[in-house]
Amino acid sequence: MIRTVDSPTHVSAPVLAAYSYCETVTGQQARNFAYGIRLLPAPKRRAVSALYAFSRRVDDIGDGELADEVKVARLEDTRALLARVQDGAVAEDDTDPVAVALAHAAQAFPIPLGGLDELIDGVLMDVRGETYETWEDLKVYCRCVAGAIGRLSLGVFGTEPGARGAERAPEYADTLGLALQLTNILRDVREDAGNGRTYLPSDDLAKFGCSAGFHGPNPPEGSDFAGLVHFEVRRARALFTEGYRLLPMLDRRSGACVAAMAGIYRRLLDRIEREPAAVLRGRVSLPGREKAYVAVRGLSGLDTRRHTSRLAVRRRA
Repeated sequence: MIRTVDSPTHVSAPVLAAYSYCETVTGQQARNFAYGIRLLPAPKRRAVSALYAFSRRVDDIGDGELADEVKVARLEDTRALLARVQDGAVAEDDTDPVAVALAHAAQAFPIPLGGLDELIDGVLMDVRGETYETWEDLKVYCRCVAGAIGRLSLGVFGTEPGARGAERAPEYADTLGLALQLTNILRDVREDAGNGRTYLPSDDLAKFGCSAGFHGPNPPEGSDFAGLVHFEVRRARALFTEGYRLLPMLDRRSGACVAAMAGIYRRLLDRIEREPAAVLRGRVSLPGREKAYVAVRGLSGLDTRRHTSRLAVRRRA
């Protein structure tokens, strides 16, 4: 069982201000995750926002226009900042609000901060322009940039006392992160190609005649692009199915948060599956009202109960 630590009843003004900054970053930039984060009680919401704000900083360095050597230097500076947080060397009056908030969150909850080191490692893979021959190769990257975030978030959520199989909760959180990241990769295939990045495994691209890459609004000539997308969608669905085993282990509001975030991406995956070529014409997204609907379903517990029932059926079969 993974327990959370009760947050102190009093949070100082400097720490609250740091958290407020992180929540603003999350609300402005986490277009999908923000819907789930809003369902958490305040201490958990603040802690997850601190994790997001730090992660956003790392991602922004990797995605920016700086020269690669400058990116590497800044990522290593960020790693040094993380080490200060891990060592308890960040004071409440530090000038970096993300560091202040993350340091407080790490004191309030058993967050495995090493996952943020993994995130930095993953972004360094982007900076180096690494490509992936097989799914097993790509999984290493996905675990760094997304699976680690799942495990970090689980440190905030904790698991319910007596939850069956709770020792596997980090594994399921990691797998759910992989599912979300693979969905992101499918959604952003054209945008990533424009930035000189290819994430889908080269073995898969060759199998479906897509090795030429995606540099326009149409699939490569003679390719089976729809077949490629449907193949990857099936892989993502299998990851979602496995990752959803986490939901019954969480308390109601943490489960609602995860169900909402995962539900938004599952619906995004449905859209991609229905019209694969749409990802080559622009970014596929859900309207705000649909995201809000998914969040309400998460808070009601409908998705958690549905997936719990499916797991029970599989166990009996």
